[in-house]
Amino acid sequence: MIWVVIVFFIPLITGLVAVFTKNQRQCELCQVAGAGLTLVSAVVVAVEVMGGRPIELWQQIIYIDALGAFNIVLVALVGFIAAVYSVGYLRYDVTEQAISVKHVRFYYLFFHLFILTMLVVSAVNSLGLLWVGIELTTLISAALVAFYGKNNALEAAWKCLIMGSVGIAFALLGVIFIYLSGIQTLGQQSAALNWTSLRAVAGFLNPEWVKIGFIFVLIGFGTKAGLAPMHFWLPDAHSQAPSPVSAVLSGVLLNTALYGLFRVYAIANITLDGQAAEYLVFFGLLSIAFTVPFMVIQHDIKRMLAYSSVEHIGIIALSVGIGGMLGLYGAFLHMFNHSMTKSLLFFSAGTICQQYRSKQMHRISGILKVMPVTGGIFLLAAMAITGAPPFSIFVSEITIMMAGFQTQQVWISTLMVALIVLIFAGMMYYVIKMVFGEAPGKIEPVKFSHWSTTAMIIPLLLVILCGWYIPPVLDHTLYQVAGVLQGVGK
Repeated sequence: MIWVVIVFFIPLITGLVAVFTKNQRQCELCQVAGAGLTLVSAVVVAVEVMGGRPIELWQQIIYIDALGAFNIVLVALVGFIAAVYSVGYLRYDVTEQAISVKHVRFYYLFFHLFILTMLVVSAVNSLGLLWVGIELTTLISAALVAFYGKNNALEAAWKCLIMGSVGIAFALLGVIFIYLSGIQTLGQQSAALNWTSLRAVAGFLNPEWVKIGFIFVLIGFGTKAGLAPMHFWLPDAHSQAPSPVSAVLSGVLLNTALYGLFRVYAIANITLDGQAAEYLVFFGLLSIAFTVPFMVIQHDIKRMLAYSSVEHIGIIALSVGIGGMLGLYGAFLHMFNHSMTKSLLFFSAGTICQQYRSKQMHRISGILKVMPVTGGIFLLAAMAITGAPPFSIFVSEITIMMAGFQTQQVWISTLMVALIVLIFAGMMYYVIKMVFGEAPGKIEPVKFSHWSTTAMIIPLLLVILCGWYIPPVLDHTLYQVAGVLQGVGK
């Protein structure tokens, strides 16, 4: 299908054209148009998959089912919104002489290559190619984290590379063990690494090899996804990266790592008669619990949002571990809601940090007085991310809680809710001080580009809408995605 090829080529072409376009305005328009075309083509691919059968191309090297199509659209959507926000954000940095126009061009090159790698991960059938794709996301994201070239940024990028590479090494060992588990059934052909082939014979794989392989993959891709206790690269990376990059890191990169983990989980859970779910429940709860103390002692606004991502990735993993159609539906609804809400938070926080010229929360006060629109959006997004009604994350968290009750895992749901309440209290303590505190006397409001405000509208509308009403197209999509992990979807 030609649209699949277009999905891959547009980000590549967009990045290359942007880096060779010397006029800043033309470069900006080019990359926004490219991101928009990527989103359109991703939606076309998803409509084809949801309305018919999975897309198979090039002897099943490409295999896009409902789960893959869902992640592709999510990557393209967050990528498009972040591309729009990047225009105003980088214009401010150029005006302040923090970067040059040359830096802007290279930023757009790496930004769109970053989007490309995540799209590829979501479309390949081979676990080996999936591993390669996630490794590429590590390399490119490190370059974006180090974008400003300051000591803290370089240190964060180095930590991202080291921990990401160690995690990916574990994942590679896991993929090898999964491959070995199917040699007697599938032979030594390269197709034996295909997710579709392994899933079809999951009941006949060697359970000992699968168990070892799944644990290694869980540690490896779990490191990339930000599951505790392998998450320590994430706060530094989010804190030092440009805010639109932080939005993409949190909004879709972590999802893409979970995507790789869930592909292996779907195989292992069949082979191990449901025992793989216990590992997801454990690491999911651990990630939520880890967030509590770190949320309370934070000083950096972007680090606080990063630890919030650890919490929500834990909730998604926990929900998949709880299982059942309701648990899986809740997991992917939460994945969508978190992507929209966290992107909105990083955009508003990025604008706030530029206004106050600081990420330190004790230096940020009176946001609602200094910048009423951005301050109001930030407050709504903060309430939404902590699970307050009537926003979208409240709906998905209630769904996950109900799934726990439905599957007789009452203590898990109860513990999850208790931890979420503690995180809500810790995060809102800082947010209220920043939003409603006394405004600094010497600060002068900065006139920001309309691009920055425009980028916040889409996620804000979705965060509010999905708190009251889940559109039928999203509802239908989520059921199909959940069906893939249950083995009944396409």
